[in-house]
Amino acid sequence: MPRVADHDARHGQITDAVQRLVVRHGLTAVTVARTAAEAGMSVGLVQHYFTAKDEMLLATFTRVNGRFTARVDELVNQGETEGRTIAEMLRQALAELMPLDDARRAEFLVRLAFADQAAHNARLAVVQRETLVGIRSRVAQAISNGTACGEVAQGIDAAGQALRIVAFTEGLALHTHIDPDGTPKLAILAALDDQLGRVFTGTCRHAQLG
Repeated sequence: MPRVADHDARHGQITDAVQRLVVRHGLTAVTVARTAAEAGMSVGLVQHYFTAKDEMLLATFTRVNGRFTARVDELVNQGETEGRTIAEMLRQALAELMPLDDARRAEFLVRLAFADQAAHNARLAVVQRETLVGIRSRVAQAISNGTACGEVAQGIDAAGQALRIVAFTEGLALHTHIDPDGTPKLAILAALDDQLGRVFTGTCRHAQLG
């Protein structure tokens, strides 16, 4: 067990180092040697865990997406415990895609860098596509749950609305990255609320009963 834990820790140490290099200098700056220096370990140790640079990049991209998913799961669990509406929980989850603080800005820069690389790397493209499909699926499920509890009108196309909401969110995120001074946090969240309000037009029957 300690060996597994040590392996996971080293693995995370390396991918975190890759992320920091991408945020500071871009994806082209990532090399095994620079990653080793950033992680505070030898080149040989890095190569022990990743035999090729592409494997290191793939692991980093997967780790960043996994962190987002884990945060969303935690927010949903917390929201359910606190009795929040589905719309409120979805708004919080989607806000995790926005570069609104240092941690989310770093993750957005990584996703942006890897999006360009994924156009020429089939393995990265698979992770990118699976992540995007997963996000849309979660939003569609939230809309379907909203229909069941009364927050969303009957007959709404959950998949179609999820596509619109996720595309809108990604557009907001890009605008926030390009023009942070012109996209204050309150305005961004208000725009997201407006978009969600077009779908979540009702009141949760469970909340009424409570």
